[in-house]
Formats: sequence, C-alpha cells, structure tokens
Amino acid sequence: MAVLTGRTAYEPALQARRPGLPPANRPGLPPAVITWADARSLAEFTSDLRALRTQADVVVASHHWGLFEEVLDYQVEIAHAAIDAGADAVMGHGPHYACAIEMYRGKPIFYGLGSFSFHTGHGGRSHGDWVGMLARLSFEDARLLEVAVSLVRHDERNETYVCDPARDKEAVEQITRRCDKLGTGLAVSGTEMTVWKAL
Repeated sequence: MAVLTGRTAYEPALQARRPGLPPANRPGLPPAVITWADARSLAEFTSDLRALRTQADVVVASHHWGLFEEVLDYQVEIAHAAIDAGADAVMGHGPHYACAIEMYRGKPIFYGLGSFSFHTGHGGRSHGDWVGMLARLSFEDARLLEVAVSLVRHDERNETYVCDPARDKEAVEQITRRCDKLGTGLAVSGTEMTVWKAL
C-alpha cells in the first residue's frame, strides 16, 4: 500500500471547456475543476509496477479514489500509466458507486466497483440500496482472455447476492451509460455482463 498524490486546480470555466455556460467574463461563474497525478508519485508508482511485472504472472493495480460516479482526469492518468507500466487490470474502489469500465490497450480499468459488502458507512450512516460489481477476469498462461462483471446487491440481512441483470434493468442502464462515455460495450450473458471495447 502506498500513497499516490493527486492534485486539484480551479480555473475559470471557458466556453470551449463547458458548452452551455455563459461566457467566462460573468462574475460568479463556477470554475472548472482540474485534477492530475503528482509527477513524482506517479513515477514511483510506475517504477514499482514495472519491477513487480518481472516477478508476477498477473498484476492488478488497486486504487482507493474517486468522487461519486464521475471519472476524474487524475484517475484516467493513473490508470493508463499503470497499464503502460505492466498492470493487467486496474480496480478502483472508494466512492461506493458502480462506475465506468474502460478497456485500454486490451486491459480493463474498473474506475469504481461500487460496494460489495458494505452496509454502514462513515458516521454510522446506512448506505441503503447500493449496487456493486463483481469482476471476473479469465487468463490463460498469463494472457487475458475475457473480462466480465456481475452486479451485486444486498438483502435486508445485509447478505450480498448476485443480481439477475434482466431484473435489474435500471442498474444495467446506468452502468452501460457510464461505460458508453469511455467507448466500452457491455453484453448481458446470463448473470454476467461481458466487457468489450466498443470503439
């Protein structure tokens, strides 16, 4: 476990960056929030991954990151750097949302798997009717063959169970919309959704 520092900046929201907003010379216009990975932290992280790649058949980079269901610039930067450095997959967790999945260079990036077995959150608050994803990656001789996810929820006893996507259409549609933005396709097959690069 290691800290990988992220940076945040706020800049005037220019018309070209955020269509539909008034011109940038209007007082009170909310700023655009820009995020990126700290260069030194990212270099240390990718160096560690390259070293690990020589010692392991399968390498998964796991990150506690994110803000709600949005995929931020720093997450994309870190995830792509992880795969470029030799990771076979990137798995994000932290925001308790089932976020977008991206296929980058043939490798999956799960920006947020959502909750798997999580009932009570910070301050003792109940997390309610969440949906999470259970990822399945199939390898043969350390070569990734297939990527799929199952949706999971919890019952009134807080027991986690795999959902039938045909009966949880709203959750499937939400996750599909999030994946569409990154050019990722999902195909329902039984209780799973196969992940593929759509573009």
